Amino acid sequence: MSVDLDKCFEVVMELAKAGGKIIRERIYNKKTVNTKSDRIDLVTETDQEVEKMLISNLQAQFPDHRFIGEESTAEGIPCELTDAPTWIIDPIDGTMNFVHGYPNVCTSIGFTVNKITEIAIIYNPVLEQMFTARRGQGAKLNGEPIHVSGEKELKQALLGLECGTTHEAEKMSNNFKNQQTFTPIVHGTRSSGSAAIDMAMVAMGGSDAYFEFGIHAWDYAAGDLLVREAGGVCLDPEGGPLDLLARRMLCAASMELAQEMIPKISQIYPPRD
Repeated sequence: MSVDLDKCFEVVMELAKAGGKIIRERIYNKKTVNTKSDRIDLVTETDQEVEKMLISNLQAQFPDHRFIGEESTAEGIPCELTDAPTWIIDPIDGTMNFVHGYPNVCTSIGFTVNKITEIAIIYNPVLEQMFTARRGQGAKLNGEPIHVSGEKELKQALLGLECGTTHEAEKMSNNFKNQQTFTPIVHGTRSSGSAAIDMAMVAMGGSDAYFEFGIHAWDYAAGDLLVREAGGVCLDPEGGPLDLLARRMLCAASMELAQEMIPKISQIYPPRD
């Protein structure tokens, strides 16, 4: 199937901005909040509305394309990544932040063809940060090129660490173990509350590495391309190739930094998407 990537990028940019306008207008207002798998795994009417808007408009433009969306998957639609052109969408990454009016929220959209990510958009409409990437064309923030820091030493690194969106005992124990391991040996740790924003921070050089277990394709498909186009690396936390359906991801400003981290990471293996 022939895919006009320029048209895809143009269309999705405008739709991301339209979704961002909805998010920006509602972040400080009262929300209707429901839970999914856990009392801290939240969804709002805005998550659902933005995802439906994005998918319906993309379907109208590209009727042969497929979709993986966080909220549609939560409603029972299978998460299947094939060779077909596929949009991987998280309408609001950082829903907990959105619920509380904390401004680290974004829409994350990755577009794959033959399982290769071609387009990435991570858009924080509250802080007006539009991160974009095209395969082979570099990464940008608000239209200006960005690059990873290039940091190679863990002791000099600012590291992104998250607690995750569920209270699963194994994941909580593993997160705590990794916090204990890395906090004393890095420059510092940060938690944005959004996997996509954590990856965008690595891409722009604001932090140096980030890893997490239990996230999903819609959390890191866009960030994967963004980091790599900014000069960084994205791997499985054991060091193998990244798998968008494995729910495990490590990104870093250099391969040297990633390789120093890998032996120290306490591993878990969530069920695949």
